[in-house]
Amino acid sequence: MLSRVADSLYWMSRYLERVEHSARLIDANVVLALDQAPAFAEQRWARLLASLHATAPEGASDARSITDALTFDRSNRASIITSLGAARDNARQVREQISSEMWEQLNRLFLQVSQIGIEDIWNIQPHAFFRSVKEGAHLFQGLTDATMNQGEGWHFMELGRFIERASATAALLDAQFAHYNRTEDEEERPQAMNQYLDWVGFLKSRTAFEAYCQVYTADLQPERIAEFLLLNPEFPHSLRFAAGRINRALQAIVRVTNSRRSGQAERLTGRLRATLEYAQIDEILSGNIRAYLAEMQEQCAQIHSTIHEVYFAPPLAAVLN
Repeated sequence: MLSRVADSLYWMSRYLERVEHSARLIDANVVLALDQAPAFAEQRWARLLASLHATAPEGASDARSITDALTFDRSNRASIITSLGAARDNARQVREQISSEMWEQLNRLFLQVSQIGIEDIWNIQPHAFFRSVKEGAHLFQGLTDATMNQGEGWHFMELGRFIERASATAALLDAQFAHYNRTEDEEERPQAMNQYLDWVGFLKSRTAFEAYCQVYTADLQPERIAEFLLLNPEFPHSLRFAAGRINRALQAIVRVTNSRRSGQAERLTGRLRATLEYAQIDEILSGNIRAYLAEMQEQCAQIHSTIHEVYFAPPLAAVLN
């Protein structure tokens, strides 16, 4: 497979995963704003922005302005419309590699979002809008699995999807626990983080509330939430699950391409998977969980950089050989 084709498939999948993640975060915050005091809502929006590595519009920090910037602002690199446009551009470059159903769904979702603005949804049904965006991304993934040959290109899409998911989950946990000081005295913990609804919203922003309750019941404890989203091997949005899928996708690509330069990428993905498979939540929490999460994000960035070097922009000498 040509490097440019693999690159476009990889990034198309990453951008679609980013769209779904952002839509879910925004939707959860908008819904919870109906049940919590404004002070708590402001803290949640601050955490959302931190997890997306984004900033609020200059001179505005209200929910409407932030939602507008993160959804419809084409000049904002973190916005949904920007990510959708980038996914669509990458898909256009590889039309021959994807099914017509995939292209039609992605194009339909882009047009849906691009033809409306914040004034069209804010006072009517913002929840319905973001749900339609999430469902649109889910439909694209379902069509991908149902209509695309699950060969080399499909594995590059899986690689992009789960690298994006792993990095996003680590960033979201980091933003959440930045506001949660794990101390001996309960009264020293930030008041907002002791609110049940706050943790419900956090879990729902990772599609995790029902799955968490099946394992731990509805007793929402920060330590258990961290364990579930970091180390659960069965939940699709946990860091451990994503690491396993990253490793599996890369191994499949290596078998197909037989690249002699893939060793470093294999070592990095294997290290990430092993780190999470053999980790214990008590050990993570007894140290510095934010440092641990920063290390997870750094490992994801290293994997991405190595994959880019090996498969998307290989040195000329390697191409000629």
